This record gives sequence, structure tokens and C-alpha cells, in this order.
Amino acid sequence: MEIRKYRTCDEEACRTIWNEVVEKTDSFPQMEPLEKGEADRFFKSMSYTGVAADEKGDILGLYILHPNNVGRCGHIANTSYAVKSSIRGQHLGEKLVRHSLSEGKKLGFRILQFNAVVADNIHALHLYDRLGFTRLGTVPGGFLKHDGTYEDIILFYHLL
Repeated sequence: MEIRKYRTCDEEACRTIWNEVVEKTDSFPQMEPLEKGEADRFFKSMSYTGVAADEKGDILGLYILHPNNVGRCGHIANTSYAVKSSIRGQHLGEKLVRHSLSEGKKLGFRILQFNAVVADNIHALHLYDRLGFTRLGTVPGGFLKHDGTYEDIILFYHLL
């Protein structure tokens, strides 16, 4: 498996994986799936979009890396990760996180910050703790779930 930079020819596979996470409604803040063409523009607009492909070239997951803010806070990056549901639990998420830490540093970011890790996303919480991210705090009821209830979100950061 390799993690490489996104290319336009990756759009459909990446859009499918991304939208699967959006439509599951339990971890991404977006409510609307990406449309064809829109997805390519979205992935290309990032500072870096990393794509994980197997030896056959099939895309298994991706991440987007971009500034978390502007100006005097522009050195802080933010990322989102999406893994194909059929291969979750095989540690691809960890590989994507590690890759994003490396790419973020190469791009000159000094910090990677997560703004909204949903509190019931226990696998992500364990992974970020294990990789040395620092918890900043909790925003009570910060995430609207599909059933209309609200879940806490946890903020994290990692020095690059």
C-alpha cells in the first residue's frame, strides 16, 4: 500500500469513500455529499490530499490537510480522514494520520489540530491518544447526530 498525492483520476473513488462517511453522519460535520466535479475541486483546493492505494491501485482511504485558520494562526493545520468501510479496523487510519503529520511538517505547518472529534468515536479517540495528541477540551453537545440528538466533541492538537 502507498499513500500518495491526490490526482483527478482518483475523484470517483475518493468521492465515494468521502460520501460514505458523510452519509453515515457520525463523524464528519458536512451534511451534504460531494457531487461529481465538486469533489475534484474540493480535494484539489486542500494544501494536500493524501490517497491510500493498494498494490492494484484501488483506493482504500484518503485525508485532506489544510490550514485551520488564516494569518497569524495559519501555521496550524487541520485534517479529516476517510477510510473505505470494508477495510476499517486494519490500521489504515493510523497510516493516514502518520502520513498527514509528516506532510503537514513538510508543508511548514507547526501544529495539527482537530476541532471536532465526536466523543463516541472511540476508535479515533484511542488512536489520537496513542499517537501522542493532546486533548484540549470538550465542547458539550457540539455535534448534531442524524437522530437529532447532540454529542460532545473533543479538540486535539499535535506539535509537528
